[in-house]
Amino acid sequence: MKKADVIKNLNPLFLKGIAHRGLHNDKLTENGIPAFKNAIEHNLAIELDVHLTKDGKLIVCHDSELKRTTGKQGIIEDLTVEEIKTNYRLLDGSEVPTFREVLELVKEAVPITVELKVYNKNYKPLASRLKTELKDVRDKKNFFLISFDPRSLIPFRKSGFMRSLLVTPSHGWTYSLRHLFESVDLDQVMFNSPKVQKYHRKNLVNCWTIQSNQEFDKVFPYIDTATFQRTDADYIVDRLSEKNNLK
Repeated sequence: MKKADVIKNLNPLFLKGIAHRGLHNDKLTENGIPAFKNAIEHNLAIELDVHLTKDGKLIVCHDSELKRTTGKQGIIEDLTVEEIKTNYRLLDGSEVPTFREVLELVKEAVPITVELKVYNKNYKPLASRLKTELKDVRDKKNFFLISFDPRSLIPFRKSGFMRSLLVTPSHGWTYSLRHLFESVDLDQVMFNSPKVQKYHRKNLVNCWTIQSNQEFDKVFPYIDTATFQRTDADYIVDRLSEKNNLK
């Protein structure tokens, strides 16, 4: 799909920058309700991660292992939602949210990039559950689906949702599959490649994860938007807004 057509199918806020795991900081834990509220208050698109629990529900967390963000060991895919809610809290004291809870919070006030986190090849049930969760959304333009595992995105072909293939140098071979999806979402270190720079001319490209104005400036000529954290959001939003004629 041509870049212009992809853009028509996305909420313009995506092109002003995307808050990685919500607008989190030292006080607000990533992928938590307070971090998402903070992003909404700043009118920023949100990026989050979904995992499939033992009882077939979607929990929002970056890692399968809960230790880093809760201080307590446990694998999401081996636990039920009830077990997670009863025994775990994020470091800021808030609950580990379900995807449904985040949808009810956001109410499509800002758009959401949803990363499908595949665990032990569970890409089919993970994609199926996400389809169910998204069946009643008001506007598909408010959701951008991404994953490192192309198999989890294939079921959303012709669904009306735009998809972006996440690519990192350690799995660079997946870049060869870029034409199967509406866009690509690349590790910032990949933008030194002339091939990537050329691809951007006709295709929508996002960069992850920007953590300083200097990192942003390096990739700015070759991206359409950027996923960022712990940096100057206003600087990124202003520059991308000007670039994408969204002032």
